[in-house]
Amino acid sequence: MKAITFQGIESLAYEDLPDPGLINSTDAIIRVTVAGICGSDLHPYFGREQGLDYGTVMGHELLGEVVELGAAVQGFAVGDIGVAPFTTNCGHCFFCLSGLTARCETGQLFGWVEDGAGLHGAQAEFVRVPMADSTLVAVPDGLDEAVALLAGDILSTAAFGAELAGVQPGDLVVVVGCGPLGLLCVRAALEKGACGVVAVDSVLSRLLLAGRFGATPVNFKTEEPFEVVMARSEGRGADCAIEAVGSPEATRTAAKLLRSGGSLAALGVHIEAHLALSPGEIYDRNLRYAGGRCSARHYMPAALRLAERDMALISELISHRLPLSQGVEAYRSFAAREEGWSKVVLTPGNAHS
Repeated sequence: MKAITFQGIESLAYEDLPDPGLINSTDAIIRVTVAGICGSDLHPYFGREQGLDYGTVMGHELLGEVVELGAAVQGFAVGDIGVAPFTTNCGHCFFCLSGLTARCETGQLFGWVEDGAGLHGAQAEFVRVPMADSTLVAVPDGLDEAVALLAGDILSTAAFGAELAGVQPGDLVVVVGCGPLGLLCVRAALEKGACGVVAVDSVLSRLLLAGRFGATPVNFKTEEPFEVVMARSEGRGADCAIEAVGSPEATRTAAKLLRSGGSLAALGVHIEAHLALSPGEIYDRNLRYAGGRCSARHYMPAALRLAERDMALISELISHRLPLSQGVEAYRSFAAREEGWSKVVLTPGNAHS
């Protein structure tokens, strides 16, 4: 099969690999029809996260057709279309049963192999999905597959972020970062009843989309977000902030825009050694800070319903639908945050290699 593999910092390859096979009786083999490039993929790409083995298949966003099943799989048949969260889930451990599927006791992250152990990713023609019955979710008929793909990661993560931030009806919410995740956070906050969302970024195409998604867009290079938020909140600051970048600067920006007693949800993947806010700052302003990996599998049924309802709007996030063969070049443009690049969806070839 063809796949995009990690070869070192800012180095990927489009190459031939052996097709994956069933290992356990609970596995499924998926012929991938759409796979996403996620902002989180850039952490190993830039070397911000280390330990990924050379040759690992990249990506953790996958949707496709079931082509082979282990003997123990009961919920799917060959030919079914399924979408997976970015982590596998057993469905019966303490954490899965409590809804914290991101911390499944036997779960693995797609696209992470370290010291020979782990699970290859989705940016390939085929992928093995362990624990298929409790990991895969059936895709509703008629739903754009590229939109359905988002339910396995950023659409679920946005719902998680609004919940983590404690958004209540009538709240003013700030979203820092208008990438695909941040834009979906705008929708998630409005779904929770926010009276308004201020979306902060500097990329014009993203800010234009933020307006389409219902936010007040603010370009931090030409405007002062603090003044906009203060004018919208009688001088208090925002009730909630959702940080969708994953940098110390984004954390500080989000905190600056909060009122005393406000809450900050960190959805960006942070790799710095220390929190950008001091304990004293949190104490003196009665701030609440929460973060963590989204339990995507838990949120996916609701995310797919939202995807069906808002399919036309959500599809506007997808700036590029490209063949897998163009994936290496797509990473370069996506990583450079080139104007007009938002969500990138790769479409592997249908033929078995």
